[in-house]
Amino acid sequence: MIQTFYKYQGTGNDFVMIDNRQQTFDKNNTKHIAHLCDRRFGIGADGLILLENHDSLDFKMVYYNADGNESTMCGNGGRCLVAFAKELGVINNKAVFEAIDGLHHATIDNDIVKLQMQDVNKVEKHKNHVFLNTGSPHHIQFEDAINDFDIKKKGASIRYGKLYNEAGSNVNFVKKLSKTTFRVRTYERGVEDETLSCGTGVTAVALAMHYLGETQNKTITIQAQGGELQVTFDCENGVYKNIWLIGSAKFVFKGTIN
Repeated sequence: MIQTFYKYQGTGNDFVMIDNRQQTFDKNNTKHIAHLCDRRFGIGADGLILLENHDSLDFKMVYYNADGNESTMCGNGGRCLVAFAKELGVINNKAVFEAIDGLHHATIDNDIVKLQMQDVNKVEKHKNHVFLNTGSPHHIQFEDAINDFDIKKKGASIRYGKLYNEAGSNVNFVKKLSKTTFRVRTYERGVEDETLSCGTGVTAVALAMHYLGETQNKTITIQAQGGELQVTFDCENGVYKNIWLIGSAKFVFKGTIN
């Protein structure tokens, strides 16, 4: 069977996109999904995303990690899917879609996609880290030597360590650059390595920095390995609302694969 695919990236976080409105893709074949994401034997991506029909909304998002397993929310993937939906003519400049964590609103202007994330009503502060869920679980800790440490080794030790259960957590290492700007590197579960950017991770870092008092601003710039993203939000009685993840989402190429 010949599979048509599209490749998109959001600040270096790249995805295989497939139009599955006709339900022709085998969603249970994890080996096939992992093969498509493989950078040597397949197309190469941090994850695979299906765009599907929805009864009342613009579309539905189904997201798989590079290991072939369906996973929790992916912020950059959601932004890229909005760009893909516009390319297919499913939407114009606005979208409301369903993902695994619920409904999301989004807008697109050229290649800038603004994606509304779910409210966050709980941030856990521990001795050396912060934990919160922004659609996916995120461990956040400071790292001064952020440019030259073994993130795969250190990230894996936390992801598989005693802090978390078998499901594990994504791990974010942060360095403060100014009162409005932070640098982050992210180890992603499911990829089991560093990704150039992680949308839910960037969102989590911005909220965590505000929660810790590292910034008073509610518009924060996050420098990931693959580029800059902005996060805006409101905070009412300890609950983070009206959270928007903002950045570029770009088409890379289209192709077919057996």
